[in-house]
Amino acid sequence: MRHVIAIANQKGGTGKTTTAVHLAAALGERGVPTLLVDLDPQANASTWLDATDDDGAALLDALTGDGTTLAELARPSSAPGVDVVAASPALAHAERELAAVPGGDQALCRLLEAAPAGRWPVVLVDCPPQLGRLTSAALLAAGGVLVPVETSSMALAGLAALLETLRRARPSNPNLYLAGILAVRVDYRTNISREVVRELAERYPSAALATVIRERVRLREAWSHRLPVTRYEPQGDAAADYRALAAELFPVQGGKVAPRHAG
Repeated sequence: MRHVIAIANQKGGTGKTTTAVHLAAALGERGVPTLLVDLDPQANASTWLDATDDDGAALLDALTGDGTTLAELARPSSAPGVDVVAASPALAHAERELAAVPGGDQALCRLLEAAPAGRWPVVLVDCPPQLGRLTSAALLAAGGVLVPVETSSMALAGLAALLETLRRARPSNPNLYLAGILAVRVDYRTNISREVVRELAERYPSAALATVIRERVRLREAWSHRLPVTRYEPQGDAAADYRALAAELFPVQGGKVAPRHAG
């Protein structure tokens, strides 16, 4: 069975790409073959894992129905066990291009349905930082949604808006569930980080993840080396946090991953 998780937040700078890259790496490290689909035109996840799109518009062409498959687009990455479907700046034209395609919002769903069964038990989708057609396509294709939340004073306001978007998406995708709310860039030395982590747990007791991602400079350094932090500093705190996230979101039951449901 394939588990598709969209990593989404309409606010920029919330750690979506960092979460997608390192969660994928931690899963691959555990022996769970993982596909990371980069839907962000900035292509930061693709660049981070050294899997950029040399063809420029391959994913957009596949979404608009040129017959290319995800298996053809997937390429190996710098994270063992992780394949990447790379983004490119061409995805910035997706709003117009998908609007011209009948059922354009279902494009990613169709590509995933045609992907080889069993090749990737987990698919992670790195969404762009806005609620446009690409994010809509991800929400229609996903089972679960993981929401990273930066521990800043404005984080909770943006979170409420995204959860309302998920509620509205469910009639079109009744199987959509909230996989979890993840506090990122947590610095326990600051009052605001401690307050946001506490408030997330109080407001969303079933959705707030026990794992938090601590602020660590090694994450920024790993980007410059085009490596996941699980390879760049495998014994460090950042790698430990993402391994804990992988274990919490995808506990193994009977030898198979069984994703967490928060609602």
